[in-house]
Amino acid sequence: MSARLDAQMAFLMEADRLKAITRATRNHDGRRENSAEHSWHLALFALVLEEHAPEPVDIHRVIRMLLIHDLVEIDAGDAPIYGKTDAAAQAADESAAAERLFGLLPQAQGAELLALWEEFEANETPDARFAKSLDRFQPPNLNLLNSGGSWTEYNVTQDLFETRVGTKVARGAPALWAWLQPRVAAFFVRA
Repeated sequence: MSARLDAQMAFLMEADRLKAITRATRNHDGRRENSAEHSWHLALFALVLEEHAPEPVDIHRVIRMLLIHDLVEIDAGDAPIYGKTDAAAQAADESAAAERLFGLLPQAQGAELLALWEEFEANETPDARFAKSLDRFQPPNLNLLNSGGSWTEYNVTQDLFETRVGTKVARGAPALWAWLQPRVAAFFVRA
């Protein structure tokens, strides 16, 4: 039991490093969100917005995905959606990070969380599609709260927003997209 608990605690203490990963999105108070705050907020989004999933989801699995989805940023860093990033290199870095981080856990537990992370990344199951849509839905709401936030910093246009964010939100949570899209459109008309 001690070796198992030692491994679990090693993972949990390593996961604390997620608090130091700064994101482009700003919180309600204007300071940059960290990835741990983002993951917690997404888990809360899932809990509250479950009824808006377009097909049945296992909300427990969705929340688990959202709690672990950005742990890879401990090694790979955050890649802002509007930044210039080599997507293939970023994916390779994140995959290596997932192997390392989940490899800290006891083998079966680590394999289970790695599979859950891979499912989220593949974005093919109802649970993953809903989780991924929430991951894209939360930042625009913070940007609207912050007079454009990272949209202003990255010179984002409505077309770019709809291409990089809107399509993913619409795919996994069409009702949330129907609610968000007019608010974002109104922002870009004023901007």
